[in-house]
Amino acid sequence: MMVVAATLLAGCETVSRGGAGAGVAEITEDRSGAQQTNISSLTEVIKASPNDANAYNTRGAAYARIGRFSDAIGDFTKAVEINPGLAAAYTNRALALRQTGRNDQALVDFNRAVQADPNYGPAYLGRANLYRAQNSFNEAFADLSQAIRLSPESAQPYHARGLIYQRQGQHPQAINDFDAAIDRDPFAAAPYLARGQSLVVTGKLDQAIEDFNAGLNVDNRSADGWAGLGLAWERKGDRAKAQENYQRALTIDQGNAAARAGLQRIGARA
Repeated sequence: MMVVAATLLAGCETVSRGGAGAGVAEITEDRSGAQQTNISSLTEVIKASPNDANAYNTRGAAYARIGRFSDAIGDFTKAVEINPGLAAAYTNRALALRQTGRNDQALVDFNRAVQADPNYGPAYLGRANLYRAQNSFNEAFADLSQAIRLSPESAQPYHARGLIYQRQGQHPQAINDFDAAIDRDPFAAAPYLARGQSLVVTGKLDQAIEDFNAGLNVDNRSADGWAGLGLAWERKGDRAKAQENYQRALTIDQGNAAARAGLQRIGARA
């Protein structure tokens, strides 16, 4: 049976509260049951070929997607024991370690991935997202530039670099990078929501509203997206629409600080 090597579990991050985008790398949980079927099939492959590093790496990715991070880390560890040069397994283990709060160990694995294969773009992207979360922007920016060079058609490094520009208040540059991310993947919500935030700051409110609506059409459970839309309407002077969207944000996340502050500014109750 052929085994497809696991790809990076995820590299794109959602915009965190306040637009800083400082969350850990995402692993989209799969509740469909497909991953469990895949795990069973891969387990049979591993029984037949116990020295197949790619099989362990792929099963580890399947475990991670259903939240079984300990099992995932175990499989990625087995993969690199069999093949110490498998950059994808180091990168995947680093992402799983991040999900369990072990950022120092994750950084070691991202470094190992880059050493194993200096041309493996996902390792630079994953390490950049970790650096960005730690406010090490120069290091993150260097890694993202490398990721873009290696994978110029990938949306994720442009989105991540845009978040750095945004965090540093360089909103025109951020918008340019979000444009590039959206051009490469027009069906991801996060770059629209992030671009909307920068458009609000630069006073392009109608464009910001379009972006928030586009992002919310993809992910209508984003409290930050509804709060951003509320802010855009507030800046336009439409108190009713601002209140409606701030309250929608709070129905999703009662602790959303941007929505609560917005309601306070317009004199409405949460």
